[in-house]
Amino acid sequence: MKTKDTPKQYVIYSRKSKFTGKGESIENQIELCRQYIAMHFGEEAAENVLVYEDEGFSGGNLERPQFKKMMKDSQKIAFAAIVVYRLDRISRNIGDFAKLIEDLGDRHIDFISIREQFDTSSPMGRAMMYIASVFSQLERETIAERIRDNMHELSKTGRWLGGTTPTGYASESLSSVTVDGKVKKACKLKPIPEEIQLVKTIFSVFMETGSLSKTDQYLLEHRCVTKRGKQFTRFAIRGILTNPVYMIADETAYQYLKENNVDLFAERSEFDGEHGIMAYNRTLQRPGKANQIRPMEEWIVAVGKHPGIIFLCLPPGQIRFPAAADDAELHIRPSLPVSAHPGTRKDTAELCRVFLHILFPMRRLSPPCS
Repeated sequence: MKTKDTPKQYVIYSRKSKFTGKGESIENQIELCRQYIAMHFGEEAAENVLVYEDEGFSGGNLERPQFKKMMKDSQKIAFAAIVVYRLDRISRNIGDFAKLIEDLGDRHIDFISIREQFDTSSPMGRAMMYIASVFSQLERETIAERIRDNMHELSKTGRWLGGTTPTGYASESLSSVTVDGKVKKACKLKPIPEEIQLVKTIFSVFMETGSLSKTDQYLLEHRCVTKRGKQFTRFAIRGILTNPVYMIADETAYQYLKENNVDLFAERSEFDGEHGIMAYNRTLQRPGKANQIRPMEEWIVAVGKHPGIIFLCLPPGQIRFPAAADDAELHIRPSLPVSAHPGTRKDTAELCRVFLHILFPMRRLSPPCS
């Protein structure tokens, strides 16, 4: 270990996955690390320490702004050691951790975890560090597996699990009493008529034009806005068009989901042609990055408690919206799939992969916004 007279710079790195006031806060981690440095390397080293902190970032990877800045600075500043409160603050991924320790070792930068009392200045310290990182990754993977198991159980109910509701629906709380007298609360999606009409318009316009830009332009011209009162973007329109929550659970939907190997938690008899689809584990969410749609094989799908909006392909290859008292019937004609229509962008088939068999309607619904 470097002596306290070394001119090199000591560094503290702290991380917390979520912005909360509980547990090992960023401030507590930094203070404990500062005390450790003062005790082992002197007060001057503790006072001049460099601090890098990432709050709201997972330890599953190294994609964190302050961590990246720290590693970039380590190329320009002579670091003596990087000190963390706990091993998993730096990484929960054994591969990332091993590469990091190797990189720091090559540049003679020690790594110290004060909670586990490990440091890489000795062979035993390095060995114990690697062993602990293996268990850290095991913990991470166990947590992920437990979350997925819990999601499996929740998906059987078709309930809404919270978050921003999709356009067309609001969250409605439901209560039930169990056999032992306990009150259980859950949520389902409740239709908002004016928003449902807007969703139908978005589908109708897009299927006629085959263009996100033209659909966006149409909504702008008719002063249609999102749930939050903002103008629609092509990203928001894409999100609506590819959201299976609007798909009506009927025989065609059942066959489509089975063919795409989703993890289906619903009996065939539940696809009654009325309710919509609930797809869990559909998006990959990472801090600082746009959400990504997972492959359909990773989805967990059930029939929801809410009414659906969009029918898939109906014999002989048509699409319609469910009839309602205040909706004019759509005149439908068979046509080419979106992906084969002249002028359609190459990625349209991917954009509408959930509604792959939807065909062009003959006319638009009347705009609900202007």
